[in-house]
Amino acid sequence: MYFKYLLKLLVNPILLIVCFISFAQSEIVKTVEINGNDRISNETIIMFSSLKIGKDYNEDDLNELLKDLYDTRFFKNVSVSIKNNKILINVIENPIIENILFEGIKSSTMKDDLTKNLNLRSRSSFDEIILKEDRDEILFNLKKRGYYFSSIDVLIEELDENKVDVIFKISLGKKAKIKKISFIGDKKFKDRKLRNIIVSEEYKFWKFVSGRKYLNENVINLDNRLLKNFYLNQGYYNVEINSSFAKLIDNENFELIYNINANEKFYFGDIALQLPDDFDDQNFSKINKVFDEIKGEKYSINSIQKILDEIDKVSIFEQYESVKAVVEEKIDSNKINLNFKINQTEKFTVERINIFGNNITRENVIRNELELDEGDPYNEILFTKSKNNLKSLNFFKNVNAEVIDLDGSNNKIINITVDEKPTGEISAGAGIGTNGETVMFGIKENNYLGKGVKVNANATLSAESLKGILQYTDPKFRNSDKSVSLSLQANEDDKLEDFGYKSNRVGSSFVTNFEYLDDLNFGLGVSSFYERIETNSTASSRQQKQAGNHFDTFLKLDFDYDKRNQKFKTSEGYRSFYSLDLPLISDTNTLINSYNYKFFTELYENNLTSLSFLIKSSNSLTNDNIKLSERLFVPSRNLRGFESGKIGPKDGNDFIGGNYVSAINFSSSLPAVFQQAQNVEFLFFLDAANVWGVDYDSSLDQSNKIRSSVGLAVDWFTPVGPLNFSLSQPLSKHSSDITETFRFNLGTTF
Repeated sequence: MYFKYLLKLLVNPILLIVCFISFAQSEIVKTVEINGNDRISNETIIMFSSLKIGKDYNEDDLNELLKDLYDTRFFKNVSVSIKNNKILINVIENPIIENILFEGIKSSTMKDDLTKNLNLRSRSSFDEIILKEDRDEILFNLKKRGYYFSSIDVLIEELDENKVDVIFKISLGKKAKIKKISFIGDKKFKDRKLRNIIVSEEYKFWKFVSGRKYLNENVINLDNRLLKNFYLNQGYYNVEINSSFAKLIDNENFELIYNINANEKFYFGDIALQLPDDFDDQNFSKINKVFDEIKGEKYSINSIQKILDEIDKVSIFEQYESVKAVVEEKIDSNKINLNFKINQTEKFTVERINIFGNNITRENVIRNELELDEGDPYNEILFTKSKNNLKSLNFFKNVNAEVIDLDGSNNKIINITVDEKPTGEISAGAGIGTNGETVMFGIKENNYLGKGVKVNANATLSAESLKGILQYTDPKFRNSDKSVSLSLQANEDDKLEDFGYKSNRVGSSFVTNFEYLDDLNFGLGVSSFYERIETNSTASSRQQKQAGNHFDTFLKLDFDYDKRNQKFKTSEGYRSFYSLDLPLISDTNTLINSYNYKFFTELYENNLTSLSFLIKSSNSLTNDNIKLSERLFVPSRNLRGFESGKIGPKDGNDFIGGNYVSAINFSSSLPAVFQQAQNVEFLFFLDAANVWGVDYDSSLDQSNKIRSSVGLAVDWFTPVGPLNFSLSQPLSKHSSDITETFRFNLGTTF
């Protein structure tokens, strides 16, 4: 008790003194005097300071007023005092920025990209704090572009009338190069496979075209997403891309390191579909079949997306307009049980769709990818799919979409904001191998003039051929789901030394493609070519008769049934492709049929096994002799162990190919062989093929026999580039065939 009494005696007087001092220092403001302002009016200063005549102001109020004036960024210095009921405000105005100049960057596109988000603007007030923030922003953006050694000096040039010029002197320095790419941690897969997933690549002195050899934060973020999606599709549900960081090796080179923890592999367990009471289960029977197909298979986000796409189709077809699909995942040991819940939502109408940020891409290109249109009932599934469609175009760095509810109505507004990125590509490459040398150069634009059109030009030169093509493709012709492609081609095949003839072809083709049924694409096209065939003295008399000029027009039909889990780096599924070239105008009226089937599966952990079948025929509908250039040869990739084109019928010393070709190929990777060799992959293969039929002289067709070989192939990622070679042992052959035990090919890009 005595202690509490003593404490009160000490505290209460202190509180009374504080209150007295505060009251003694406060005054009621009756007048205001402002000094030092030239450009900023008294009224503006009073407004920003929230000053009120007649209000009682103490020290805290004056500090708040001072803070408000500094927050305007208009003033370099501000002082506030109160005396005799008058507030005195003294200011020194910040100068006005006349010009902002950027020196050291020649590219206007790069300059615009680096400076578009800066806060300082011409005709705005100069501020030291904002200047530092803008300088840091430019340095950050330069690092994102790979300029890790850049520096910026800022000069302030004072002008008359309290104006300044701000000059950023930018020294870009050398771009940071990726000297080495490493993958560490429990990554499960070899470095070679993971390198093929990411976009970044190691710097080599001959890579003068590719920009992926430089350290770029945006590309590294893309690499992380690609790696994560790869592992998720391989069953690694809890994969962790813990970090991706760059370690400085020397003055300008970095080691790019990806730290991966794959964790345990998961498989699909029980899968259920939960529907609202008034939905008909029969409409979703196809989805239940998909459930049966994937149960027990490894977890894959592609499989989940396939189910969501089926739900999407049923919802649209059966007019379940206002629905939302939610996936609930429950882990049970190494199984993931899925529950797809379809919920009815309140019915809304899309009143308006606004699109922002598309300075290059035309608005109709973006709207063609939207599954929703103005006036449609709002559907959460279609909204999500629309965003994914835009991202898959690969025209934009970022795609953001938001739905805004309108008060007092059942309408919604959708705002879509895109951030465009460069869509052009330049590529160059070279290769050397058993079959000779090859050089390639190409230019590609994926969003030509912002129309969503692809324009591709490339040329390939080898020891025996020169091929060039210019192709124009509109994937959404006249805002439809049909793609249209027009191409101009020029080919020269010089086979005088090996086969006794030379062919020059120049022509064009027009093709349209569309999805006819689920996963079944139909292609229809017309191609016309002018061809000149030359023969030399080594060719037989029958071959020499085919020399001359030819003009052919073909109707082309393609049927492509594609059930692969993914088009790039396929690991499961199959593809069945049939092609027919029907002559419309032709000297020989040659009909060409081709069928190719390929199946992919995983026999055991990290294994990839494929089985393929090819059959092709080339015959005249009018029983004429087909041209030398129309005769068929077994593709070298389908028959290892034999020299390319050196099997089958012969006319004298020349291998002349046949009217028919067939091939069966089996290959299976061997991940257990040299597991520690991170850049090497081994494959076992078995090839069998045949070529037969000589329409112009049946007596030459004496080599109709199955050729087969078995062997080991090696894919090795070398410092120069990918090297693949095979060691083959022919199992069966004809006596005239030329075998080839060892074959290799080394390629690189520039």
